[in-house]
Amino acid sequence: MAEDTPPVDEMHYEALAQDALRGVIRSALERAASPSGIPGEHHFYITFKTRGRGVSVPPDVLAKYPDEMTIVLQHQYWDLAVEHDLFSVMLKFGGMPKVLTVPYNAVTRFYDPSVQFLLQFEAPETVAEPVAIMTPEPTRPATVPPEGDDSGPKVVSLDQFRKK
Repeated sequence: MAEDTPPVDEMHYEALAQDALRGVIRSALERAASPSGIPGEHHFYITFKTRGRGVSVPPDVLAKYPDEMTIVLQHQYWDLAVEHDLFSVMLKFGGMPKVLTVPYNAVTRFYDPSVQFLLQFEAPETVAEPVAIMTPEPTRPATVPPEGDDSGPKVVSLDQFRKK
């Protein structure tokens, strides 16, 4: 009998499917970036590798979250810019506005708890020593609440919910 060799996926369907599902994230963020914002009760928990290729986070945030972090986009986010391969958004950390830039391929989880919609992705390739992108502190738009207002978005650590 001839030995059957398993077929080789030269189309890389798994990678194509992952890219297509990341397009769902981009489309959801495009709606969130529209003038009407996120519709209804929808809100997004986006988990990403902070050392993923192309990720840009301020050094103090990277020091606090050296591997992975989850951001919540619901009521208070600013300057959400959605591009083909990445998004950037301004959030407040400790009352200070910070800009994060995240390529979609650095996202490991996208969750909208209002409708129990979850996408999970394979962990992306990480960069051993991220390139520190030093950008000047952004000028604060008039819509950013005053410093010290802690009602803004919070970074949520999901470690306590993970199975050990």
